[in-house]
Amino acid sequence: MDNEKEPRGDENARKKPLSRGRLLAKLFFSTLYISAFTFGGGYVIVTLLKKKFVDKYKWIDEDEMLDLVAIAQSAPGAIAVNGAVVTGYKLAGLTGAAVAAVATVLPPLVIIAVISVIYDAFRQNTVVAAMLEGMQAGVGAVIASVVYDMALDIFKQKSALSVVIMAAAFAASCFFEVNTVYIILACAAIGVVSALIKRKRGGKK
Repeated sequence: MDNEKEPRGDENARKKPLSRGRLLAKLFFSTLYISAFTFGGGYVIVTLLKKKFVDKYKWIDEDEMLDLVAIAQSAPGAIAVNGAVVTGYKLAGLTGAAVAAVATVLPPLVIIAVISVIYDAFRQNTVVAAMLEGMQAGVGAVIASVVYDMALDIFKQKSALSVVIMAAAFAASCFFEVNTVYIILACAAIGVVSALIKRKRGGKK
């Protein structure tokens, strides 16, 4: 009997919504942790945000995460900060965005301030140089992982237009070296036109 009751209690605990204060605190420390241990740029932090907020906490779903990444990529500024801000805004409005922004900026600000004091010694240290070189390989693997996961989500939607846009954007960037800004603007324009066509067809029905 005890074994039957425990899972129900755990399930109810998981379903119980967090208070706003606890949500903001959890958002702050989660984003702070991710930012402090992320190496390799914004796309790496996007991967960790997905693992934390989609896979672990289940605060947002995968489709919403894709939308948030698109917003972060198209907005001016660092994608790491943008990704955290739009995720925080999704979870707790303007306060959540501010909390996520502070938590994301704080670790690199402190680390860079410390490194700037001992920059010459840090730059010439062979151990540090070897460590950073090893991190580059790990960063490549993490970025490849997030690309695979996001591409898989696109294919799961079974939308021919989305697959064509993804393939065309990849070809334009990798093979034709088209500026990323133009690719984003073109994809956004296609998305707007597609949405207007769908709305018009729905209105006729």
